[in-house]
This record gives sequence, C-alpha cells and structure tokens, in this order.
Amino acid sequence: MHKHRPFKDVEAERPDFEQSYKPHFTKVPEPNFVPGQGLNSLPYSKEHEAKQDGFRSIIPENEDKSNIYKLMISGVTPRPIAFVSTLGDDGHSNLAPISYFNIVGHNPPTLMISVTSGKRSDGWKDTNHNILNTKEFCVSIISETFLEASNYCAIDSPPEIDEWSLSGLTKRSSETIKPPHVAESAFSMECTLDHSHELIGDQGKPTQTIILGRIKRFQIKENFLDPNDPFRIMAEKLRPIGRLGGISYSRTNQIVEVPRPVWDQVKDTPEVKAALKTGSKTI
Repeated sequence: MHKHRPFKDVEAERPDFEQSYKPHFTKVPEPNFVPGQGLNSLPYSKEHEAKQDGFRSIIPENEDKSNIYKLMISGVTPRPIAFVSTLGDDGHSNLAPISYFNIVGHNPPTLMISVTSGKRSDGWKDTNHNILNTKEFCVSIISETFLEASNYCAIDSPPEIDEWSLSGLTKRSSETIKPPHVAESAFSMECTLDHSHELIGDQGKPTQTIILGRIKRFQIKENFLDPNDPFRIMAEKLRPIGRLGGISYSRTNQIVEVPRPVWDQVKDTPEVKAALKTGSKTI
C-alpha cells in the first residue's frame, strides 16, 4: 500500500507555477541589527529560541540508512544542484543531476561532487564510473527553465539509455575535455579529476565516491553577466534551482545583501564593546 497519494493528483490541486514572479532584492529582516543581539524580530523567531530541552539526539549507527539520508537532505538545504556530463568507456555520453555538489576553492578553482553506489559491475553509477575511468567531466548549473528536464535525467535507466535524448537538452562541445556541457545552462565548468576518495559504509563496503575536480574552463552565457562587473553572474537572471528534502526544489525569489563587518571599523563601537563584555551564551 502506498504511503502517499499519486503525485499528479496532489499537483493538480496546487496553483500554477508563478511565471510572472521576478527575483528581487529586499532589506535584511533586521536592518538595525546590533552585535550581541542574536535572533532578529521575525514573527517566527520564537521557534528558534535557545532552550535546553526540545532537542532530539539521533545516533546514525542506530538508524536505517534511508532515514539518515532523508534527515540529511531535508536538513541541509537548499543545496546547489548541477548536471554532471561524462563519457562512458564506449564514448556514450551520460548526463546526471547531482545535488551532493559544491565549489570548495578558487585557487586552484576546484569543485566537489559526491556520487552514491550503483548497479554497475564495479558497484558504481555511470557518473563516478566514467569519471574514474576518463578523468574528465563537466558540471552545468541547473536553472528553472529546465528543471523538469533535469529531473527526468535522474531516471533509473540502464547504462545504454541516452539521458540527453530523454531530457531534450543540447550538447555543446567543451574546449579542454571530451564530455560536452549543457548548452541551455548559463554557467558550466569543464573539469579534470584531481582527487577521488571512497566512503566506506557501516557494512565495510564503499558507498560513496567523493570527487574533486580541477576547473579548466568556465563557459558562461554573456547576457547573464553583470554589465558593471564581468565576473559576477546575476542570480536574478540565472534563476538557479536549489535542492530541498524529498522531491522538493526551491526557487531564488528573494535576495538580500549583507555586507561583512570590518573589525577596524567596528571594534571601538559601544555595541561591540557591550557584546564582548557580556560574553557568549550557554544553555
């Protein structure tokens, strides 16, 4: 018996996707924040008040791994999600959405993806199998305009099935590596394998491949770059999709800018002195 109603029935009851909604900038919730203040004054801040009780402590080793997965992907959100394109042993091009992904450094420019175990004879999925064999892969950022196409590439198809055809997306040749990148994506990174590391699960078998990729070339659609800063991609145009828990995704609708404080500019202010005199809080 299914635990959930058919998704198409649930989706039919929801409002249409808000196509006219534009990402926009707002003030931060507390423009007059002072050092030592802690929570801002949002009406739901009370739910985040520091208390000694009300916490649940979970021991990973005592829980089913599917529950730990559910817990982590719903708690660490939103996560960037990207397409990873690779080439198989026979030259077959594979395309997969990966949400265990992020950049980890800019000198040298490096990113990380982590791919779970799969059904291949070596225990891996096509993505990590191909990267470990060819030492090359391409990462393309996913935007709202091809969310459905990207999700279809997560299908559990056999290795010989062409995800590019299922998605309807377009291959664009890379300059430094053989795998193509997604032509519809506004920001792609051509990578070579810099390092890989296997995570060993509780049963003593590899469960995940962590891959560090050295970025050899960036491919950027010029009309997504800030006219006043040719190295800043405008989030309000990129409209990146974030990964939430379960089958949920998020949009980048509201953007706030928060300048970092400069110590030399604030160290002698009464607010900073008062916060340091009060000291940190403990419960």
